[in-house]
Amino acid sequence: MSSGLRKSHCVRCDKERATSKCTGCLQDFCYTHFIQHHQELNKQLEDVYSNYSLFRQALNFQISRTNNELLLRQIDQWEYDSIRLVQQTANECRQILSQHPSNDIHQIDMHLVRLTDQIEAMRHEDDFNEMDINQFKEKLEESKDRLGHLVEELDRSSVVTIQHTSTPLINKILVTVSSQQPLPSININNNSVWKRHGIMIAGGNGRGSKLNQLAYPRGIYVDDDDRTIYLADHDNHRIVRWRFNAMNGEIVAGGNGPGKALNQLDRPTDVIVDKKNDSLIICDRGNSRVVRWFHRSDRSPQVIIPNIYCSRLTIDDNGSLYVSDGERHEVKRWKTGEAEGTVVAGGNGKGDFPNQLNSPTALFVDQDHSVYVSDHHNNRVMKWVDGAMKGMLVAGGHGQGDSRSNLDHPQGLVVDRFGNIYIADSWNHRIVRWAYNAKKGVIIVGGNGRGDNSDQFQYPVGLSFDQDGSLYVVDQNNNRVQKFTLD
Repeated sequence: MSSGLRKSHCVRCDKERATSKCTGCLQDFCYTHFIQHHQELNKQLEDVYSNYSLFRQALNFQISRTNNELLLRQIDQWEYDSIRLVQQTANECRQILSQHPSNDIHQIDMHLVRLTDQIEAMRHEDDFNEMDINQFKEKLEESKDRLGHLVEELDRSSVVTIQHTSTPLINKILVTVSSQQPLPSININNNSVWKRHGIMIAGGNGRGSKLNQLAYPRGIYVDDDDRTIYLADHDNHRIVRWRFNAMNGEIVAGGNGPGKALNQLDRPTDVIVDKKNDSLIICDRGNSRVVRWFHRSDRSPQVIIPNIYCSRLTIDDNGSLYVSDGERHEVKRWKTGEAEGTVVAGGNGKGDFPNQLNSPTALFVDQDHSVYVSDHHNNRVMKWVDGAMKGMLVAGGHGQGDSRSNLDHPQGLVVDRFGNIYIADSWNHRIVRWAYNAKKGVIIVGGNGRGDNSDQFQYPVGLSFDQDGSLYVVDQNNNRVQKFTLD
């Protein structure tokens, strides 16, 4: 932005004064309003820079999903061992890898670095105008659109493997890209906003045991295929199924009073649907067990994990079951067919060190099999990479409080494909989103004090999304489930 002093009318105050012409918008400003105009442009540039930073967070998450370096080392080793015939085949494999979406994602990263450097240089030199800002905005939107297309391709074909085929002379390798079962696709992104007021879709008729009532509900499972939600109705010792737009729920497990019999539950805390085995898997915490409850009436319930103070559970794309144990302060994983589980988070006693947990509750497992844990009494969320000996702090961890950097007894937990973490910040009566690598969270619903209005909660403990991006919140002390649609 440059200027040349002359007498003319200022576009802001309409007074004839010595003015300067902005080379961007080509309008005349007096000295006072010229400075003001420059400050406004500076604010716009800061906003663009902030958007670039948010986009980089999403891009870094996608880069973390790629594993091409390991595969290229395998190709290079094969090339070394197989001498001349290998060179041609190695080049073919590299060509396949170069066409994989992850390669284009890295190219976007390099382009973003260059653009960010240009913005920083302009800020340092204090030399820019509207045309520069608009150009950066256009380039950012182009990069976002390109990343969106590549993520869709990556989700459809995200597993890159090496296959071996025998030949008379050498062991020839082939790079193949195969489809894997993705985590549920949720129609949300970094800029998604939800309506402030929720729609009550289950309960909300006071605490009770009637079919239109709930009593301190806990975990939730949203089944998009059947347009149904399943709820762990804690104090009613039952699991209820609530179809979309229904006035009443249906008892699908328990409901026979508290007890240890196989047809009974005692204060269940979570439920998931195992479609492969046509059953429900339930945290039967009062009985210190995990049970499988079949949909077919001719099959009796089964105890699949005994002697565990089960808080929450989830299942990954391989069918492995993950359970948080609030007494042992650990999370265990049971692979299909295993009799003994493996500790994948905590397991080093109660505490707040990176290798410890304190009453873990909700769980989320991503496509890399990293485990996210709501570390309830430590007021934080930890991420444990598969095989890691200690966790990484990804949200909270600054003590109990209600500032944007605090969590207060977190529970329900979901992570989207960009690495954004959605948390039921229970004792703060709000749902917050922590962006990838962020130091503070953002309130997306609630946060209006404890209450029973449609924009308030009383100790939210569970959350989930449907495929349309609508947010479901289990509002424990209001004995209801609220649905928040995208705005």
